[in-house]
Amino acid sequence: MAHTLTQIAEKLRDADKKVQLIYAFNGSGKTRLSREFKEFIAPKNPDSEDESRPKVLYYNAFTEDLFYWDNDLENDTDRRLKIQSNNYTHWVLVDQGQELNISTHFQRYTNDKLTPKFKEDFSEVRFAFETGDDSGSEYVKISKGEESCFIWSVFYSLLDQTISELNKAEETDRETDQFNDLQYVFIDDPVSSLDDTHLIELGVDIAKLIKSSTSELKFIITTHNPLFYNVLFNEFNRVGRTRKWRLEKLIDGTFNLVDQPKDSPFSYHLFLLSELEKAIVSGQIQKFHFNFLRNIFEKASTFLGFNKWEDLLPSDARESYYNRIINLSSHSKHHGEEVSILDENDKRVLGFLVREIIIKIYRFKPTIAEAETEENATL
Repeated sequence: MAHTLTQIAEKLRDADKKVQLIYAFNGSGKTRLSREFKEFIAPKNPDSEDESRPKVLYYNAFTEDLFYWDNDLENDTDRRLKIQSNNYTHWVLVDQGQELNISTHFQRYTNDKLTPKFKEDFSEVRFAFETGDDSGSEYVKISKGEESCFIWSVFYSLLDQTISELNKAEETDRETDQFNDLQYVFIDDPVSSLDDTHLIELGVDIAKLIKSSTSELKFIITTHNPLFYNVLFNEFNRVGRTRKWRLEKLIDGTFNLVDQPKDSPFSYHLFLLSELEKAIVSGQIQKFHFNFLRNIFEKASTFLGFNKWEDLLPSDARESYYNRIINLSSHSKHHGEEVSILDENDKRVLGFLVREIIIKIYRFKPTIAEAETEENATL
């Protein structure tokens, strides 16, 4: 059923769950949903005299915009990450003094020698590798992935402190009243550039922190990463008041929020196969579907021990099929944004490869009745 993002936000609120997990492809509207949810729960009121006590705390692409680089273009030596001052950064850095905790979290996910050096007024931060001797250390510009880890570490420190404060049942026992009105925490794809080991660690850390929350605070987490989703799924699987969703962006620009099975984790390759079968049945095959097809072949070849995924293609026309998939799956936009038209022969090829190769030869279980699919197609 098609919905607007506002209706999706309403559906998330009405679910009334402690934890809600949402899987969605990049480009499906996760960040926009986080903003829409915030506006739905706590719309801006220009007549309000006090906006300092939020109802929604969120982490998304806008959070990262609070941090930006001064690359010292003149001398190219003193590179600093500038920190925009607002209620969020001021509270976690100045009021709560989370500098040490931020550094600890950051180093756990990156390098225990890579140390943030905050300016006294917390308007900027430099990064240096500690040498352990008197030789000093040179300030460096960290990678984009390390930068994302740092920004997440700032938010995580704030979240840790917030949950700890709200766990105190009596408001008079809390160090601040700033989060007494807080109802939701919305986390959108915290760190997508981590390797699998640290991504798992991050998921476990988030789950542990959320499970420590004893207040009425509710959590919504979105991600495009199937591994991260599955880690969280397993961590929350035995936690009451948890719901799992999949967010879909439809061709007409509307959205759908679909229930995920409650008793098994998310199988990404089977989801891709389901999307391909639905596209074949509806005739709505687009260029990005060849990305899905290639992804399935790559995962299957790894599992079956083939050196190259193209070895799974029919031997009599392997090069032709390979070139077609490569040409149609390269340099594509996110699936939710791309609107490319394929000719009928390309559509027939995709249908043939899905049904005759993936399903019949390599025994993937179809998600749609065989009678509903198109007739066989070849080059």
